Amino acid sequence: MYAVVVSSGSIIDYSYYDKLFHEAGFIVCADGGAAHLKKMGIVPDVLVGDFDSIDAGHLQYYREKEVEIFKYPEEKNMTDTELAVNVAIDRGYRDIVIIGGTGGRLDHTLSNILLLKKMLDRGVTGKVVNEHNEIFLTAGSAEVMAKEEYNLTLLPVTERVEGITTKGLYYPLMGETIEMGSSRGVSNKFVAGKAQISITSGILAVIKSRD
Repeated sequence: MYAVVVSSGSIIDYSYYDKLFHEAGFIVCADGGAAHLKKMGIVPDVLVGDFDSIDAGHLQYYREKEVEIFKYPEEKNMTDTELAVNVAIDRGYRDIVIIGGTGGRLDHTLSNILLLKKMLDRGVTGKVVNEHNEIFLTAGSAEVMAKEEYNLTLLPVTERVEGITTKGLYYPLMGETIEMGSSRGVSNKFVAGKAQISITSGILAVIKSRD
């Protein structure tokens, strides 16, 4: 079972996430993400944040639904999304999907993507998902299922990633090294039902995306 963290960023097509919620074992709402959940008719297990971006009516609605609520001061050392991720980890979840984690503010988007590194360090598989992208980090090996109209991008998030080997992609890599900042791994194509990726050192961002 996995946990879903819902943040207040961009979510346009709510129906896209129906299956994700249906199969989730735990749902944590980060502050203003409550607006998204209210529109979807979903009641989270936990609501966290400093509540500077949540509508008062939504907060009261979830209180009446007896949702577990953790309120933090506005002056804190973590974003509401990181607080929500920590709740999911503390409840024993080691597979966490973040939605509403991307959008107009690039600082929040980048922070949520880099949060995947902190999760990886704690032995947690984290993924940021929106209607056009899925991103996770790997420090070892991974498999990615192909999906129609989707490409696969591999980007180093450490100074260099060594021993990159892939199968199931149009442009294969055979034990190669890519340095941070290189665009070499951008927009590869699936040629099999799944892509297999392995590395010997470093951390690699794996991004499945479509236009």
